[in-house]
Amino acid sequence: MLNTLKGVPTRTFILVVTALLIIGGNCYIFTELGKEVLENEKFMIDRHAADFAENLATPLVMNFFAWITELGSIWALTGGSLILVSVLYFYKREKWRIVSFVIAMGGVTILISRLKAAFSRDRPNILEEYDGTGYSFPSGHSTASIVFYGFIMYLVIRSKLNALAKWLINIFLGILILLISFSRLPLGVHYFTDVMGGLALGLTWLVSCIAILEITLWLSGKKTKKEL
Repeated sequence: MLNTLKGVPTRTFILVVTALLIIGGNCYIFTELGKEVLENEKFMIDRHAADFAENLATPLVMNFFAWITELGSIWALTGGSLILVSVLYFYKREKWRIVSFVIAMGGVTILISRLKAAFSRDRPNILEEYDGTGYSFPSGHSTASIVFYGFIMYLVIRSKLNALAKWLINIFLGILILLISFSRLPLGVHYFTDVMGGLALGLTWLVSCIAILEITLWLSGKKTKKEL
């Protein structure tokens, strides 16, 4: 065991440990929220968040969030996923990253549908124009967006771009994830705890996929060196 660990790069080891901490923390948050949702508990934070969002809901703000929320819709993320896979295949030929991304997006789609059915939480409002149909917990926009845009953030970090470009792109993507998630509140189709649950679930799944990918890349690189 110790001999195996000696061959693990420090970066990979730190990544795995950090991943385990993130996964554990977010699993706890999601589990605790899920328990309360199953017991039909009313969250005070939902009421305060709804009041805050309602105070922001001017026509201009509503139009902005109606546009932002579309960036987390199934059609936007499906189209974006096809484009990203095409780029990775034709430009980079990165087999394992393509496989990991497909698993990440396919897996999160299944997770969202199964968990929504399991918790069966009614939405605050049914609004089809904002994809506000079906059950509420966890927020699909929040969950899927953090997996999709978060995976792009990972690819940016692992790219050969300079440090400034990486920071600027990832700050933009991080803000976009938060805006998409928050947009569900003023549009009135989710509770704040739906969004929290979605972000916790999405981050857990994203980090799990990336950690497995990094380990796979390390093992495949190690195998290639042995063959040489």
